[in-house]
Amino acid sequence: MPSSAQKDSALKVSDKREAQRITLIGAVLDGVLGIAKLIIGKMVGSQALIADGIHSLSDLVTDGFVLVATHYGRQASDHSHPWGHERIETLGTLVLGSLLLAVAGAIGWEGILRSWALIFGTLITPLPGVLGIGIAVISLIGKEWIFRATLTVAHRQKSKLLEANAWHSRSDALSTVAVLVGLIGTQLGAGWLDGIAAIVVGVMVGKIGASLAWEASRELIDTALPREQQREIRECLLTLPEVRGVHDLRSRTLAGRIVLEVHLLVASRISVSEGHAIGHHAVARLKREFPQLSDVLYHIDPEDDSHLTQADSPHPPSHQPLPLRSEIIAMLDERWQQQPLWHARSGMTLHYFQHQQQPAASSMPDSPTTLPPHVDILLELTATCFEPTAERYQDANKRNTEITEMKRLTADIDWLGHLELSVISPTPTR
Repeated sequence: MPSSAQKDSALKVSDKREAQRITLIGAVLDGVLGIAKLIIGKMVGSQALIADGIHSLSDLVTDGFVLVATHYGRQASDHSHPWGHERIETLGTLVLGSLLLAVAGAIGWEGILRSWALIFGTLITPLPGVLGIGIAVISLIGKEWIFRATLTVAHRQKSKLLEANAWHSRSDALSTVAVLVGLIGTQLGAGWLDGIAAIVVGVMVGKIGASLAWEASRELIDTALPREQQREIRECLLTLPEVRGVHDLRSRTLAGRIVLEVHLLVASRISVSEGHAIGHHAVARLKREFPQLSDVLYHIDPEDDSHLTQADSPHPPSHQPLPLRSEIIAMLDERWQQQPLWHARSGMTLHYFQHQQQPAASSMPDSPTTLPPHVDILLELTATCFEPTAERYQDANKRNTEITEMKRLTADIDWLGHLELSVISPTPTR
């Protein structure tokens, strides 16, 4: 029986072939219709039909791009492209949109010149006849069919690329409607409609090109998700009881999929492994609610630093970075070398606070103050670790006396916060 990974791989291959097959069918149709409209448009003297033929042939660029993007864009990430290859699609879309804008400008300008000549009688347009109108009708039916077929595949595969190509085919069908109106108008004696129809085609092609180029440009500069969608993501994360806050949410899109970075506020004194587990649960919940979400980079925060701006650094220039465990032990060894309690420890837990807030004075209850960066230390003692002196630490007063002396010896250390002691009773054996 094939494994789940093998089934997924086979499904991806099948989807890729289906996407390429429908795109190739569309490309053949675009080529045949485009050439036919150019030839017949030249024969009957219809500028609008020629412009529509150019539009159909321009779809070949999109079809070719879709074939390339489907092949390379769906490849797995590698060492050179850790985020995947989807930006190939984005870059190609930007180029395609720019080309369509140029084509639209040429078609529109030619339509304006032709309309002017037709309206003021300096140009006489021959009647398109049944041949001209017939190819327009055939083109309309063919482009509408390929639009629906491509859109069906796009929805089944949830492919934004195929969906965009389908709507591009629909735009060709709509432009053919405008051309058909112009051809019928010419046949009925309103020849100036032919030039007007060419202008309409140019505007429609330009609108599509501008839309493609704009969306691709927004993606290339890592534009964030809409605010409403960001709000939904925040609300989804906050449904997890262990997540106390969400901030510094940053998002971008890669060819329809979402990449997210977010800071999750959790209880300050939980273990590293628990914070990691909370992050995993948060990501799983997000991906269930937002299927287009592919990569989530989360940062676990033990304190709320959302009041800081992006320009603020965790370690302002006026403060040295808080020392790590090895530095703390070396410094405390020097100060507490004569303290039995320090040498009797079985463990030590460090709690770092970079921007801890405390309530303000009663005169200004709404203005919390920020404490300077500091480290709280919890010394852990297990009775079996200091059996010869166990009775010494059973007396809380004696423990408190030694803790007070240890605090005195480190009073000049500005990064040292609270010093606490935890006596752990050994687990009885059965």
